[in-house]
Amino acid sequence: MKLLYQDPHFIAVDKPSGFHVHPPEDSQYKIPRDKICLYLVRNMMKQHVYPVHRLDAATSGVLLFALSSEAAGTICKMFAQRSPQKTYWAVARGFTPEHGDIKVPLELDSTGDLVDAHTSFTRKATLEIPVAVGKKFPAARYSLVEAKPHSGRYHQIRRHFNRISHPLLGDAYHGDSHHNRFFRNDLGIAGLCLKARSIEFTHPWTGENVYIESPTCEKWEKIHFLFDDTKPLADKLKSPLTT
Repeated sequence: MKLLYQDPHFIAVDKPSGFHVHPPEDSQYKIPRDKICLYLVRNMMKQHVYPVHRLDAATSGVLLFALSSEAAGTICKMFAQRSPQKTYWAVARGFTPEHGDIKVPLELDSTGDLVDAHTSFTRKATLEIPVAVGKKFPAARYSLVEAKPHSGRYHQIRRHFNRISHPLLGDAYHGDSHHNRFFRNDLGIAGLCLKARSIEFTHPWTGENVYIESPTCEKWEKIHFLFDDTKPLADKLKSPLTT
């Protein structure tokens, strides 16, 4: 857990993919303690910390923890009011529109009731590979997008992109298994291609602007290399990329 930000009230860490924020509510679903951010960050900080928002286990990036119960209440209220601006990187199947607003209601994971949900996005780059993945089209097309959720629903970005027929790569629940397998086996990029790149908000105690960014990593360096239109496709598909 790399520490990205620290002050007397809260910290931010760079959450790796595959780690849960806190133990599952269902006690029958066992997760090792060394795969739970809450325990790892408590050990790292040598004190109690309090999770104030969540990321899916498969998602990497900026994750906040409060350093006291009072701070947790203040920060949770800030998230409830949707004041933080969160930015994600994602890879989607197909060529998405250059810009979009997805305002598709989503089912609550607790009751199944439909609630409003809003995600905006901007397409940053495209990639076309002359391989008939899934056999439906003669070439595989992908989009690198920057997504901003304006509500906080369960799997919101993942479900929203699936609802517009552009599921995220590596999404085992809402994605395309053929393209997931192609990314994993042929391009050497495994797991969900979704990263909580940054978060920005007004500090509740100082009034200053806070901007916290997750650094790039080997996986996302590979992804950006793939989408770099100055690089020949042959170079992108050479074996060093898939090691």
